Amino acid sequence: MNTNLIFILVISLTLVACGGAQEEGNRAKDKKKSKSGETASENSNPLLAPVDYVGAVGRAKNVSEKRINLANIQNAIKQFQIVEGRYPKSLDELVSEGYYAKLPDPPKGKRYLYNSKTGQIGIK
Repeated sequence: MNTNLIFILVISLTLVACGGAQEEGNRAKDKKKSKSGETASENSNPLLAPVDYVGAVGRAKNVSEKRINLANIQNAIKQFQIVEGRYPKSLDELVSEGYYAKLPDPPKGKRYLYNSKTGQIGIK
């Protein structure tokens, strides 16, 4: 009976030791950097999930606001063109003629690009 107990103990210790080595191998893989510069363990940290979520929501909100603002300005340009028969000379003319109440500020560090010949607007 003692030999069986010793045999089971040796097998158990061997399995535990092998499992630990495999776990260390996985940790080494996690330490490899991803394209974003973070390690895999940093990317999947459940404690940081709320922070990541809030950041993603903020970025999505900024992109949505930019698209909505551009679409609204483009619609005002189209209305101006239909009524006046030409494109506005500048975006300020949309405001002065009453087609747009106030131009929204472009995203930080960007500016509106307007082509008065084609009526196209963009952000650069």
